[in-house]
Amino acid sequence: MTADPCKPLACKLQKCLQDNVYQPSRCESVIEEIRQCCIKNSSRSLVCDGIDTTKPYQHNTIDPATAIK
Repeated sequence: MTADPCKPLACKLQKCLQDNVYQPSRCESVIEEIRQCCIKNSSRSLVCDGIDTTKPYQHNTIDPATAIK
């Protein structure tokens, strides 16, 4: 089997999340990169299993660093 074309982006996302206290709002650009990769490679990538490619990623979590106190 050939290498998963989206796996490097999944690794990049994991690092981003680790570096940003697991706040997806701080990793939106990487999440969008994965979505774009999956649009092109969904049939060849296990990373894309369960990723909705029909619309851009929108987070619904609150970033505590930017929340109003």
